[in-house]
Amino acid sequence: MSRTAAREPKSPHSRGVLARLAPGQPVRIRKGKKTLGVLIATQDFMLFERLIAEEEDRLDVKAAMKALKEPGSVPLEKVRAELGL
Repeated sequence: MSRTAAREPKSPHSRGVLARLAPGQPVRIRKGKKTLGVLIATQDFMLFERLIAEEEDRLDVKAAMKALKEPGSVPLEKVRAELGL
């Protein structure tokens, strides 16, 4: 993720965009009909990061459960016994 320092916006439009940043209120940056980006409040960004991490964990667990069902899998107890754990 790239970062930039917040400076006092020079244009009234830029000041208005930053003033509208509030939790739950994303600000779309558009050029014509195309959305180029979205500004979101820090609180929303932190929630977004947490949700991404939780989804990645869920997908990892799903993949691990699938791998455990594959033929030729070795039970954890057997691996521990072989390693003397």
